[in-house]
Amino acid sequence: MDDSASTMESSATTMGDAEPAMDADAPLDYAQLIRSRDITGGEIYTINGPMDDDTWGNWDYEGVGPDWNDIGEIEDIVLERSGQMVGVVAEVGGFLDIGDKHVLIRMDDVRLSAVDDETYVLVTRKTEEELEQMEAVDEGWWD
Repeated sequence: MDDSASTMESSATTMGDAEPAMDADAPLDYAQLIRSRDITGGEIYTINGPMDDDTWGNWDYEGVGPDWNDIGEIEDIVLERSGQMVGVVAEVGGFLDIGDKHVLIRMDDVRLSAVDDETYVLVTRKTEEELEQMEAVDEGWWD
């Protein structure tokens, strides 16, 4: 890889924000890219309280907040056919994989938080109770 391939300027955005079309010939800044395998299998947290749309839209955090509650695990990432990321499938509830369920959390309701250079978690403004009341997205849901 040449030096120009690692020098593209980029701006940080929250997951789910619409990105402008990227120039196909522009070099990528590989240090700013995150692979799906760095997210799937990771933990998902709730902030344990309501947050209005304006505050949530401007909220940014690094690491894991001291008041956050670990409520599950990221099972999958969901894309539209256009390639736009629309949500994550999270495993919530239950104990030792008994009584848990998979729910689709839309990108409007999650934020990516870097724990370190290689580890990421997601945080949602939804409570554990709200997630457990959501429709399950088991394998039959996709058909």
